[in-house]
Amino acid sequence: MSSPVTNQPQAMQGYTTSQWSTNVMDCFEDMGICLCGTFVPCILACRVATDYGECCCLPLVFGTTLAMRTGIRERYHIPGTICNDWVCVTFCGQCTLCQMARELKARK
Repeated sequence: MSSPVTNQPQAMQGYTTSQWSTNVMDCFEDMGICLCGTFVPCILACRVATDYGECCCLPLVFGTTLAMRTGIRERYHIPGTICNDWVCVTFCGQCTLCQMARELKARK
């Protein structure tokens, strides 16, 4: 029987990390995204999915916002954990959605 994994894998050589371009609570950095996230978050979620490269109907499936946030983190080598992603999506859903939209807009 094998022993359990007790350490996280470390960064490989040549692997660079970055940070989110804005924080979760920086909603007023882009007023268009902020207003859309406040009043019609379903439209913003569809836009985020499209900008991420997925079908615009993806946010209609439960749990996909968490998957997209984790995917954005992985794509752009942003440090974090899926637990942190879950907390952000669960307790600050609209702000997190706005952060994801701002990040994808900044990385275009």
